[in-house]
Amino acid sequence: MKNWLKAINVAVIIAAIFGGIFLRDLNSYRQMIEGITFSKVDIGVVPDGTYNGEYDAGMIYARVSVVVKDGEITTIKLLEHKNGRGAAAEKIINEMVRMQTIDVDAVSGATNSSKVIKKAVDNALPGSIQK
Repeated sequence: MKNWLKAINVAVIIAAIFGGIFLRDLNSYRQMIEGITFSKVDIGVVPDGTYNGEYDAGMIYARVSVVVKDGEITTIKLLEHKNGRGAAAEKIINEMVRMQTIDVDAVSGATNSSKVIKKAVDNALPGSIQK
């Protein structure tokens, strides 16, 4: 019986430690998402080229390639997207190309992934604020 209680106590302690680590990481992730800011990059003055950018918010990560030609975004490729349940946000790329701006609405149900993808695109463009 004593061994049983010791095993339960050890399991509770381990669960508490992992729970604390998870809550710390979750809080850090939330702060990163809330702290995302976007640059006001004028696409019209960005030189032609292919630009790579990424943003890592811990639980969500995106890496993109952005092609600019004649002052327009012609292509955005999502090279990597660690997203949890935010895969729906990947369609935001088409909207950014269509609207020629990063300032598009987030995908409902995938708001945080949308913000991370948008920030990766922002980071790819010359003249952006890398934050």
